[in-house]
Amino acid sequence: MLISIQGLTKRFPGVVALNAINLEIMSGEVHILVGENGAGKSTLVKVLSGLYSPDEGNITLLGAPYIPQDTREAINAGIRVIYQELSLIGTLTVAENIYFERLPKKKGLLDAKKLNQNAQKILDMVGLDVAPDCPVRLLGIAQQQQVEIAKALAGKSKLIIMDEPTASLTSKESEKLFEIITWLRKQGKTIIYISHRLKEIFSIGDRVSIMRNGELVVTYDVKDVTTDMLVKKMVGRTIGKAIPFLDTHSPKYNEPLLSVDSLKLVGSNTAISFSLYSGEILGIAGLVGSGRTEMIRALYGLDPKECQNIKIRGNQIVINSPQQAVKVGIGFLTEDRKNEGLLLTLSSSNNLTITDLCKISKHGILSSQSEQRMAEKLIENLQIRVNNHRQLVGTLSGGNQQKVVVGKWLYKQCDILIFDEPTRGIDVGAKLEIYNLLWDLAQKGKGIIVVSSEMEELIGLCHRIMVMSKKEIVRVFSRDEFDPETILRESYKNYV
Repeated sequence: MLISIQGLTKRFPGVVALNAINLEIMSGEVHILVGENGAGKSTLVKVLSGLYSPDEGNITLLGAPYIPQDTREAINAGIRVIYQELSLIGTLTVAENIYFERLPKKKGLLDAKKLNQNAQKILDMVGLDVAPDCPVRLLGIAQQQQVEIAKALAGKSKLIIMDEPTASLTSKESEKLFEIITWLRKQGKTIIYISHRLKEIFSIGDRVSIMRNGELVVTYDVKDVTTDMLVKKMVGRTIGKAIPFLDTHSPKYNEPLLSVDSLKLVGSNTAISFSLYSGEILGIAGLVGSGRTEMIRALYGLDPKECQNIKIRGNQIVINSPQQAVKVGIGFLTEDRKNEGLLLTLSSSNNLTITDLCKISKHGILSSQSEQRMAEKLIENLQIRVNNHRQLVGTLSGGNQQKVVVGKWLYKQCDILIFDEPTRGIDVGAKLEIYNLLWDLAQKGKGIIVVSSEMEELIGLCHRIMVMSKKEIVRVFSRDEFDPETILRESYKNYV
């Protein structure tokens, strides 16, 4: 046994990310880790790699206690993570990246000859036919991934963790990666492999562990499972009960409030078309990398798009920037509210009114009295808990910060609101307050788009759910069709 994990628990404010995980990783195996978004896979990897320290539990590596304080300690212990977003330095050569932590020296200077000779041996092992002195920036994604594997081998890693390694690879490149993984296993290396592509499990896996809501559900031998079994175990619960659907009105499904036709993301071969109606909460489901956030960012003008045909209330519009989106009545609530949605060092009133300073100005001069009056009205209507309107937004709770973000778009009188992960990082009580706020806005005729990684949230909150997979819409569910297993299956449609 290479690694034994007993009772591993990791908590964040309001969230138990890992709950008493017991897991054994055997030497020389390819151990697959699967689960829905937010199941705890990434948190487990970050504990193993030294990025997070556990709150409870024990880990042993080859029988000895293993408690890495940082990533360097994990690397020195023989554990290396290859993330989906590769961590190579483009301006350095292949050889310099491979031996970055231990560059060979001669008389205090870099020994380039030895460096390139050592790197060539490793490159031959992984079958990468590039010169060791080639700058990494000139390589393709698949080649860069092989450099990451070479880097792990050069460091004599015992365990290599691969997080969604085929997400950016073609079928042919993926096959090459599988060949390398098979070769690594024959060399006695252990692999933890995280993937949403369930068919990959059967190509390379020895065992598969299923995580759900921060817990380890079950571990199977790959030969004993089917895709249906995996999906059922990943869902494995009655969804929607914890969020009782409270919206008592029906959206007006006649003329769309927002009509998106043939929206094409950069690098995608398919176009996206959908409608949002007045009074509707439209959920967007999909796996990480499915294109959910890319689609709404492109719609809002944050990211470029290759073509667009967008109408609001039947009128053709063009959105190439956030300013144009705001001008036509679209507000965007980013998932990273602290860095992108709020000015943390300014007051609540400053943040609430910043979307339209003209309303509280006269002859170009800001009126503090007008600002206070507008802010206090929003604070009362949204029930934002503050000491007073001058309280700094950075000192508010996560739920109240999110209400401020909503408030600034209501102040701008936006009719279309796009929420990206609206309840991320806030506690259960605050979540329900946000849900009630969204239902209230929908009843007032606002059109709301919600992107969420929580299936329970989408099913309990939305009138319809649109499922995306590999940057295309694969199915739209009406409320009477909501079924967690079917929605999850559709999310995997282009991956299975």
